Amino acid sequence: MRIVVCIKYVPDTTEVKMDPESGTLIRDGVPHIINPFDENAIEAAVQIVEERGGEVIALCMGPAQAEQGLREAIAMGVNRAVLLCDRALAGGDTLATSYSLAQAINKIGDFDLIFCGKQAFDGDTGQVGPGLAEHLGIPQITYAIEIEEVTDTEVEVRRLLADGFEVVRAKLPCLITAVKHLNEPRMPGLKARMKAKKAEIEIWTRESISAQESRCGLDGSPTNVINIFTPTRQVEGEIIEGETTEQQVETLIDKLREAQVL
Repeated sequence: MRIVVCIKYVPDTTEVKMDPESGTLIRDGVPHIINPFDENAIEAAVQIVEERGGEVIALCMGPAQAEQGLREAIAMGVNRAVLLCDRALAGGDTLATSYSLAQAINKIGDFDLIFCGKQAFDGDTGQVGPGLAEHLGIPQITYAIEIEEVTDTEVEVRRLLADGFEVVRAKLPCLITAVKHLNEPRMPGLKARMKAKKAEIEIWTRESISAQESRCGLDGSPTNVINIFTPTRQVEGEIIEGETTEQQVETLIDKLREAQVL
């Protein structure tokens, strides 16, 4: 079985800053980690291959420093790693990113499953996985909380809903997005880390994946992030006093009217 896991190397902080000129994240000087949800995706893929045999390929699009994230994925059990690294791919929105990843997966060739984290820690959109499935023309199962069965032709997944669970069965090839409760990602040992340190990371460019320049990076992005910031709390809470509940309610109503809420 051949499984592709798409990972993202994200800033290890919520205090991200934007380049005012390009509208993209400033990554220099900021510590990075594998996107937490992608670690669950890696673990799910490795567990399936350990049980059924096959190969897990980690695919990441990003700057050269993202190579470290791929080495961490190898230490977790990934067999092969590919980094899409090209200035022409930089700054892409979810549409351009999913297109570029789809082109890379087409270059990889035959696959049975694709795993992604449900969303990225920095962008937080949850759109790349579904967009990738759409570009590839394959079924998708989002918010996977349990992989119930994998056969040569089908996969059965329990997915998380707002008010419960849903069991979905789909034919392979299929894309699955993982939530944190899917599993507990393994902690690689020293031997695995040493092996990963020496592993070869394949570097692909836009031309390597035969991607159209007009559909990649900023040029291929119909949306643009103007700014990212952490909201600040501007209003403090207030305890409403009163001898009875009725008096407290009346005071609350008066305050809501003053604030023009009622």
